[in-house]
Amino acid sequence: MSSTSVMSTDYLKSLIREIPDFPKKGILFYDITTLLKDKTGFATLIDKLSEHYIAQKVDLVLGMEARGFIFAPALAYRLNAGFVPVRKPGKLPAECVRFDYALEYGTNTLEIHRDAIQKGQSVLIVDDLLATGGTAEATAKLAESLGARIAGLGFVVELEFLKGRDRLKNYEVMSLLGYDK
Repeated sequence: MSSTSVMSTDYLKSLIREIPDFPKKGILFYDITTLLKDKTGFATLIDKLSEHYIAQKVDLVLGMEARGFIFAPALAYRLNAGFVPVRKPGKLPAECVRFDYALEYGTNTLEIHRDAIQKGQSVLIVDDLLATGGTAEATAKLAESLGARIAGLGFVVELEFLKGRDRLKNYEVMSLLGYDK
């Protein structure tokens, strides 16, 4: 990693507020809203994400509800790609394809418009956080069910101690900011 990259990473991390015991006791929450409101920080974040993917041909950037919606459209713009939302059930108006996946306690479902991806299109999946990897894996499988080729999965923050990357071994995974505790 170059000194410029380290400087950018340190700068971005300095803009993230750490909130202990949220949403419950014992959890340290990394609040990115303080980074987002900083115009230089937000621009640096989008620049760093786009630098990683600019050499690839990306047709679509998929953003997962809800915070993926913040980064994916800006990144799509920078990569000259389209943006596709991946939503919770009942939020999209046209015919959808859905994917049910297991959580630690229960299940969840994601939906995407059936016509959102054409077979063979190169898709980049973007979200704010890689934790256990379940939502990212489900989004990749959902996109693949429509014939997408996954160009990669990009995250702003990775909670490395949760080992979410282990679930995503079949994909190229990039995160800008890693936390090991």
